[in-house]
Amino acid sequence: MNTTVVLFTSDLRLHDHPPLRAALGAADRVVPLFVRDDGIDAAGFACPNRRAFLADCLTDLDEGLRDRGGRLVVRSGDVVEGVRAVAHEADAEEVHMAAGVSGYAHAREERLRTALEKDGRALRVHDAVVTALAPGAVVPSGGDHFAVFTPYHRRWSQQEIRGVLAAPRTVLVPDGIRSEPVPSRAEAEKAGGVSEGLAAGGEREARRRLTAWTRGGLAHYDERHDDLAGDATSRLSPHLHFGTLSPAEAVHRARAVGGPGAEAFVRQVCWRDFHHQVLAARQDAAAADYRPRHDRWRPETEALADIEAWKAGRTGYPVVDAAMRQLRHEGWMHNRGRLLAASFLTKTLYVDWRVGARYFLELLVDGDLANNQLNWQWVAGTGTDTRPNRVLNPVRQAHRYDPDGTYVRRWVPELEEVGGSAVHEPWKLPDDDRARLDYPGPIVELGEGLARFKEGRGTAG
Repeated sequence: MNTTVVLFTSDLRLHDHPPLRAALGAADRVVPLFVRDDGIDAAGFACPNRRAFLADCLTDLDEGLRDRGGRLVVRSGDVVEGVRAVAHEADAEEVHMAAGVSGYAHAREERLRTALEKDGRALRVHDAVVTALAPGAVVPSGGDHFAVFTPYHRRWSQQEIRGVLAAPRTVLVPDGIRSEPVPSRAEAEKAGGVSEGLAAGGEREARRRLTAWTRGGLAHYDERHDDLAGDATSRLSPHLHFGTLSPAEAVHRARAVGGPGAEAFVRQVCWRDFHHQVLAARQDAAAADYRPRHDRWRPETEALADIEAWKAGRTGYPVVDAAMRQLRHEGWMHNRGRLLAASFLTKTLYVDWRVGARYFLELLVDGDLANNQLNWQWVAGTGTDTRPNRVLNPVRQAHRYDPDGTYVRRWVPELEEVGGSAVHEPWKLPDDDRARLDYPGPIVELGEGLARFKEGRGTAG
């Protein structure tokens, strides 16, 4: 009987899994393998929230495999050495895995391919597993990637998304392949730093959420996706990041419902693909400005007090503070909140986007390198935004997307007794009322921040 290995990375599911399907078609037995990568730890990317969510995902994946007669094999250490060892123990001819987009993922694939070829084995890398369309599936004339979303979306929408593969009924795993214990959430929580309100992970939870979403909120997503208090987004981003949900299946399921809400949701999946194709082509954009603008960012040491106030949700601008506190409590933040928090840091406080991106990656359960870094650059004006000088006014935005202040009062309890939209500008309250609040005044006047931004940019835009 011949054997293959499937290396799971950001695709922790059994439904719609092309590498697993190919491996099962090529061999009698398969070793489903996950390696707890030392390189991820060394890069500081394994934050507590993602560790806890990952543990849920791996537990669920193992249970799903056991339901089908198999099991998940877990190893720790260097990915290449871990895969080589398992492939040798199983006498496997091939290793299958999903393609990644980051510089780290590409380097890992090349190292693994070289090592396996030396052992007389082959690496099979599958596209369109972590994205709906593979990076590079559509390119502009004379270029290797789209730098602007709208033309990318137009071309992306014309492509046929591959069909959805069913989960396998049986997975036969050879005997004698050693495995470490599957990580548990309790283990991650004991280590500390996990957000109190962190959501549950795993494929079953992802599929439950997708079904509930397509039967409920999806129909009104186009109208309500910016409603901060309504919390009317899918909350599927952590599952797309860890691959417990296939983006191709999400697109097909949404399109089957149809309507403006589905179109708006599919557009967001396209945004995710867009950022992945940018990072795949420009791997330096994870840390360097995609469109260098020679900004004179405030030195981090000079801005330290403002940065700490922003992190703590004590800037004096309630909607920004509410968003930052949601992040700390849930390890997740509403998308409109992300835009407001990022704009405030980069354009009102005029702090380098990398400071904010780094902090988000410390907490976000859906902390995806492509989406996080490139969304931060979009807001900061160094990325793909065609209007790089736009500044989001947090007060105007609060009145528009949280008109009665419900979102702010949910996350900033110091202001829960301030009624209606007045909660967005507590500095305007009568002196006696303001004195009773355990809440700071604004750390910067918006006009002052705007003037500093324009001066630093060298523009009056």
